[in-house]
Amino acid sequence: MAEKKILLIDDDKDVLQVLNIRLKSQGYLVAVAGDAITAVSAARKEKPDLIVLDIGLPGGDGFLVMQRLKSLYDLALTPIIVVSARDAVATKDRALKEGAVAYFQKPIKTKDFLDTVQRALGQIAVPQGG
Repeated sequence: MAEKKILLIDDDKDVLQVLNIRLKSQGYLVAVAGDAITAVSAARKEKPDLIVLDIGLPGGDGFLVMQRLKSLYDLALTPIIVVSARDAVATKDRALKEGAVAYFQKPIKTKDFLDTVQRALGQIAVPQGG
């Protein structure tokens, strides 16, 4: 099976480094973008299997990036996991309404995050019920 590619979009270099190391250690290919301006072009170039998107980005709001990604034919169905340090309740509700498959409040719990990545990529079964 081909390696899955994940695009990390975050301006926090520490978060990028931690997630990059964790994801690569699980066998994923990782590409990164550090702001809203390069995020969409990086997604078009890399054609990732999953996008991890920070909401607070320089150069534009992460929600705007998500809307642009969802409007592009070849990226519209790419799952997006939103991460943010903003107000958890309001940001999570909006992210899920706008099409994110999951939301994580920073600081990110790595084990839960990796489990969610696997689910989003269809690599483990989604629990049924409760």
